Amino acid sequence: MNEGGGAHRILHLGLGNFHRAHQAVCTEDAGRHGDAWEITGVAGSTRRVVEALHRQRMRYSVVTLGPGRTEVRQVASITDAFVAAGEPHRVTREIADPATRIVSLTVTEKGYGINPLTRRLDLDAPDVRADLAGEGPPRSTVGRLAAGLLRRSRESAAPVTLLSCDNITANGTTLAGLLRDFAAAMPSRDGAGLLAWMEESVTCPDTMVDRIVPATTDAHRQTAADAGFADEVPVPAEPFWMWVMRDAFAAGRPAWEEAGAVMTDRVHDYETVKVRLLNGSHSLLAYLGLLTGRALIADAAADPGIARAVHRLGDEYEPTLALPEGLDVTAYRAQLGERFANRRLAHSTAQVGADGSLKLGQRVPDAALWHLESGRVPSALALTVAAWLRCTAYPEQLESDRTGVPADPSGERIRALAARSGAIGGGAHDRARRLAQAVLVDEAMLGRRLGGYGEFAESVAGLLEVLETGGVQAAVRAACEA
Repeated sequence: MNEGGGAHRILHLGLGNFHRAHQAVCTEDAGRHGDAWEITGVAGSTRRVVEALHRQRMRYSVVTLGPGRTEVRQVASITDAFVAAGEPHRVTREIADPATRIVSLTVTEKGYGINPLTRRLDLDAPDVRADLAGEGPPRSTVGRLAAGLLRRSRESAAPVTLLSCDNITANGTTLAGLLRDFAAAMPSRDGAGLLAWMEESVTCPDTMVDRIVPATTDAHRQTAADAGFADEVPVPAEPFWMWVMRDAFAAGRPAWEEAGAVMTDRVHDYETVKVRLLNGSHSLLAYLGLLTGRALIADAAADPGIARAVHRLGDEYEPTLALPEGLDVTAYRAQLGERFANRRLAHSTAQVGADGSLKLGQRVPDAALWHLESGRVPSALALTVAAWLRCTAYPEQLESDRTGVPADPSGERIRALAARSGAIGGGAHDRARRLAQAVLVDEAMLGRRLGGYGEFAESVAGLLEVLETGGVQAAVRAACEA
């Protein structure tokens, strides 16, 4: 699949656990069926993984933890790595190098600089604003990409593919739009030239990625050592994985389909199933788990009441889906239950619950609107939002010494709104109503369209009140019996 000959290189931005357990593994396996591709990994600012990989001759272990078995393998598809913050100009050079055929990304939702209300590039974000003003080396993801692409367009003009592998709706299409927004705000000569070249020479295929990959612990390092690998940065992962993408590559690609990836024009259907049934359920498990003092997703999934809420949420999601051909949604949901119950992953509720203001924007509004436009209020979706607000607005109510507290970029703002709601006076009912109104309607943190449905905010407020006064099990009953 290497078109045009020459070197086969992928530059990957975001050298975290997920990439090393997912795309890097698939790329290595694909090399057994065709041309071998090498990956240069770029960490944002943290040196730990980069330095460890260099000490380990660019090899690391993937520790696959199934319910009844453990497998450890070494991966060597990442052949170089560096830190963007330490070598910012190298990022530009590597993107511009014609040997780089694909630039892939796992920088998380917040790494793209998306305005949550407009879904366009946030041109007022400090890093984006600094990049547009030319204040030193690029710092934002989109700014780094634009600088490299501009140089590439002026030097080799070689085509390239940008491959987003993050949980963002229509991630490739979204990334292309963000780059167009950035280019349009650049000085006219640079921006116009970049836009014209991108139209002819850059592709941004949509993708869907799926594998549960928790944080690395000393136990995983010991497991790797027991298998004969002295590894500072092993990656734990579940056995299941999936990678779906549109086959629209400007300069060739690895034979990923030979390793099990799916090439299709219906990426959106796979993505919607995953984002709603897997990620949406994961969020609800995390927040209800945190509110009941459970540190692990598996422990939350084992609670009958929480499991009931997750099942109800799946029932609300299912009719909103356009299922890919051949997908048995009943079997898929049963498999999800088994994946959530895999306690050996030790996937923490605080990790899954992090960045809820960004993640729920992908997982709640469209499905909720599907029901609301038909005259129904989806109570399990409302419970998801209520539980997120309870965790984020009142972190002091969590058993943080046991569970930790999920970070959220909007957390400070939500806590300020909660404090204001409480300062006005009144009981739990009034506090909940004011907070739901402020977050969902006044500030439209989950989008203006959803904010336009007052009945959804009222449902969230009612469940938020029950979470405070009656606890999780009472709120689950209220949502499931609505």
